Amino acid sequence: MSAGITTEEYRALAELRYRIRQFLREGDAKARAAGLEPQQYVLLLALRGLPGNIDATIVNLAERMMLKHHSVVELVDRLAAHGFVRRIRSRDDRRKVLVSLLPRGVKLVEEVARQRISELRSSGAQLVAAIGALLKAKRKVKAKTRAHSHRNVKSRAIARTPRGAPRNSKSRSSRGA
Repeated sequence: MSAGITTEEYRALAELRYRIRQFLREGDAKARAAGLEPQQYVLLLALRGLPGNIDATIVNLAERMMLKHHSVVELVDRLAAHGFVRRIRSRDDRRKVLVSLLPRGVKLVEEVARQRISELRSSGAQLVAAIGALLKAKRKVKAKTRAHSHRNVKSRAIARTPRGAPRNSKSRSSRGA
């Protein structure tokens, strides 16, 4: 049986979404102030923050940014034209194109990221509180669901016991033998 979503959970989820959207909107403004379109900053950030075991290919960048391949190609083209990134063919597989940051791109992504990290350190507690409220609401619902579920199992077992029959498991199993 599925428990309904509580008003507390809706409020916590709405607050979390509000805080995330606020953080992203402020980030977009910082990127624009630095002379980048928001998606260009996100690509530079994805490139700079790519885990070491993942190649910086268009496919991997598209996955990390949750964009279509051709959209990332267009972003890379624009960033390359401005001298922020470059493309090179993989030595192992000539079909693979790798994207790398140029010094100008490193400097720009660091400038915006530094501001974002600073903002997150000063106002991130609100975001953490929103996540915490949602997780706390979930724990309460789980506890209530377990208690409710336990009562239902017990009442169903009692309801199935024939009248006059003892209500323990030994007598039930011996009846069937």
